[in-house]
Amino acid sequence: MLAVLLAFASCSDTPVNVTKVDKLPAIYPDYMGVTIPVDIAPLNFNVTGDVEAVDVVAKGSKGGEVHANGGWADFDVDEWHQLTQQNQGGEIAVTVCTKQNGQWEQYRDFKIYVSKYRLDDWGLTYRRIPPGYEVGGNMGIYQRDLSNFDESAIVKESAVPGNCMNCHTANRTDPKDLTMQMRSAEHGGTLVMKNGEQKWINTKTDSTHAAGSYAYWHPAGRYVAYSTNEVHQSFFVGKKQPIEVYHNFSNVVVLDTKSNELICDPRLVTTDWLEIFPAFSADGKTLYYSSSKANMVPRDYLKVKCSLVALPFDAATGKFGAQADTLLNGPKTNMSYVLARPSYDGKWLMYTRCSRSNFPIAQPDADLWMMDLKTRKTWPLTTANSRHTESYHNWSSNSRWFVFSSKRGDKMYTRLYLSCIDDNGKATKPFLLPQKNPWEYYHTLFDAYNTPDFTKVKVKFDAHETYRQLYGQEKREQVKIR
Repeated sequence: MLAVLLAFASCSDTPVNVTKVDKLPAIYPDYMGVTIPVDIAPLNFNVTGDVEAVDVVAKGSKGGEVHANGGWADFDVDEWHQLTQQNQGGEIAVTVCTKQNGQWEQYRDFKIYVSKYRLDDWGLTYRRIPPGYEVGGNMGIYQRDLSNFDESAIVKESAVPGNCMNCHTANRTDPKDLTMQMRSAEHGGTLVMKNGEQKWINTKTDSTHAAGSYAYWHPAGRYVAYSTNEVHQSFFVGKKQPIEVYHNFSNVVVLDTKSNELICDPRLVTTDWLEIFPAFSADGKTLYYSSSKANMVPRDYLKVKCSLVALPFDAATGKFGAQADTLLNGPKTNMSYVLARPSYDGKWLMYTRCSRSNFPIAQPDADLWMMDLKTRKTWPLTTANSRHTESYHNWSSNSRWFVFSSKRGDKMYTRLYLSCIDDNGKATKPFLLPQKNPWEYYHTLFDAYNTPDFTKVKVKFDAHETYRQLYGQEKREQVKIR
């Protein structure tokens, strides 16, 4: 009881005889100078170091303020939302006081900017997986309400034992059309969920050699582009980089969900080249993908250089145009360009650039770049990038925000960051996905985040139906080659 009373007394400590110091506080995460949307979850933070109590006041330039007092900056959700709504297009000044050795100190204020652009999406979906370089394990596809800290599993490995799940993809953030792949040899399959109705099919054929993985929906919802590939890992000895990931083969196919046929264009299904990471343009008239010459991997892993290619597509006929257009030439520039993601408003093309590889999340020098689709001018998203890996980016439904995974925290675990894009295609300083107690959460979670995407509404998914279809006696429908 004495311990409880002492803890309560410490948590209700208020600053007295405060000494001002001319420096910024050391906080985790670094939320200084970030830009946030209205209605985002509170940007709670911890003050690092040996502090006895923390007192924080966040005051808006257009009015309003919130107060947090205790072991860390833990803001009330409703009060925080009221503050951000009141200060949309303005800024929030944050005053931090800490108590150390019985004495209170007040640091210089820092600012948080509230964007004039709303998020317009309910939350995020992502995969959480232990980075143990193994198949299976305690992985899962999760969703998170971005207005608070509520997280729930869409499907976990415990519901589909022995299965590795990956590449869950909604149609322009709308989860009523959803696809994902279960990799188990015996109980695997490709989900094609349309209007919320689950259907697991077999997309592996003798011609394609593997089931569909990295996926992207055509905006009209009839077609889904997949890459069919085989992923391998090799480990370095005596180097700072622990792992190299590569594909022995990779092709791009398009599934016609109406006829259950795979469209296999000879330029996208080759033996001498690897085609990967397809994405349809905002108007559906172009398919973007990356292409690299087939190399003897892992021996020649340094030679894997991907070009970024655009190929016309006619949704009415399901056929591709005659002329492919190389937007960025990997071998010529001695770089690799992968994960093309066009904005849904048709203005921008965001992609990852690295010195080699068609698996950027394993590359320390992977950075986010932007292309103006009208002028084809390109530039790095310098403000969003770090000295470590950035990859797996996706756009919000209004094309004003993007989410990406980064290893900037500890070089090993990918975490999720959000950033805003201005009218000139420049990124704001990104902020780490907020948590109730961020230091405790991120330093006790032994999962990495990957394949994040925004979702307009909460995903409705029946894990029991998934188990029934994958583990039941019914054979999954086999796709045909058109």
